[in-house]
Amino acid sequence: MKKAIVLLSGGLDSAVTLFYAKKRGFDITCLTFDYGQRHRRETQSAKKLTELVKAKQVILKVAFPSESSSLTNTKTNLPQRQSLEIKKTGIPSTYVPARNIIFLSYALLYAEVIKAGSIFIGVNSIDYSGYPDCRPEFLKAFTEMAALGTKSGVSGKAVKIEAPLMMSSKAEIVKLGKKLNVPFEHTWSCYEGGRYPCCKCDSCRLRAGGFKEAGIGDPLEEKRAG
Repeated sequence: MKKAIVLLSGGLDSAVTLFYAKKRGFDITCLTFDYGQRHRRETQSAKKLTELVKAKQVILKVAFPSESSSLTNTKTNLPQRQSLEIKKTGIPSTYVPARNIIFLSYALLYAEVIKAGSIFIGVNSIDYSGYPDCRPEFLKAFTEMAALGTKSGVSGKAVKIEAPLMMSSKAEIVKLGKKLNVPFEHTWSCYEGGRYPCCKCDSCRLRAGGFKEAGIGDPLEEKRAG
């Protein structure tokens, strides 16, 4: 069976990507990162999702400077916006410097070790928070670098980096997740931890907009309301 690495945070996009890769018949190893986030709610979701698809999981602890982002610095406030017009406001404080460069580099390492031909990542350049490492040009450049700097690449068997959600709206992602039977109740998108999503951060607002436009109920919101 063909092997793949899936970068799994436990959020909506990475969960849909996981189930997409599973549907395609890959033998999956999930990589989940503990990089000093404000909470462990998302990584708990990643563990549950991995169990549900009967995949392998590796949780890597990576030391990111706490002051590098409001996602890792609990002394700063998370941005709370009144609108979903996020991209027009520039790169938010939730940006984590070089995060996807580091995550993809680890994924390449594991792909070469286990001889996986593909790496799946749930980045999106349509409905997103404006991070520079979620754009097509970034993935294109990283793929070219990986082909030049790895044994698999120089031997003509470069690892393929797949971003199936890159050009999808959040509503399209929700619809695909519904089609793939993604258990949305086991995903977590909120930048805050806790029992229920905060419904105020960028990630919550993007998620809510996607479910609303898709005409599908978000079980996390239904649980909160109930």
